[in-house]
Amino acid sequence: MRRLFHALAIGLVGAGIAHIAILLLVPSFSERDAWSRLAMVAGPNKVVRLDQEIGGAPVVKSLDPSFYEAACRFDLGEGVVRIDNAGRVPYWSASVYDRSGQNIYSFNDRTATDGNLDFVVLTPAQMIDLRKELPPEFEKSIFVETPIDEGIVVVRAFVPDDSWKPIVSRFLDGVSCEIQ
Repeated sequence: MRRLFHALAIGLVGAGIAHIAILLLVPSFSERDAWSRLAMVAGPNKVVRLDQEIGGAPVVKSLDPSFYEAACRFDLGEGVVRIDNAGRVPYWSASVYDRSGQNIYSFNDRTATDGNLDFVVLTPAQMIDLRKELPPEFEKSIFVETPIDEGIVVVRAFVPDDSWKPIVSRFLDGVSCEIQ
């Protein structure tokens, strides 16, 4: 009985120490989320290549070397945000995430109009206003209604082989993320 009590006491003390250590480490991990890392490199509505290095490490580590990625933070409080590029690559995809990294919307060049990267992120209220008088430049745009005011757009482009690397890099460097 005494051994059981001793083992339980040691287990509880060990669990308490582990929990305290984890709580003390949370701030250091929360400063390294995608939102914070992008904020260290650029302000809102600025496109950032995710392979760009800050402090000797990429902004966000790529999970697949066959894809190059760029991202931009946005704030819909200032107006709708349009993401576009007239270039062509073998395949691209775009995703909209909220501040905490939850995927809100995703699509790719196969579902986009004419395969072009051209979409507008906006709130439902902004969509109502925009429908009253649609600007001509938005005629072929995809509209992404979000229940969020701040988020991240990530554009990924496929690199089939080394000969495509400069083309895909120019494509991502040409992506715009502007308030309209």
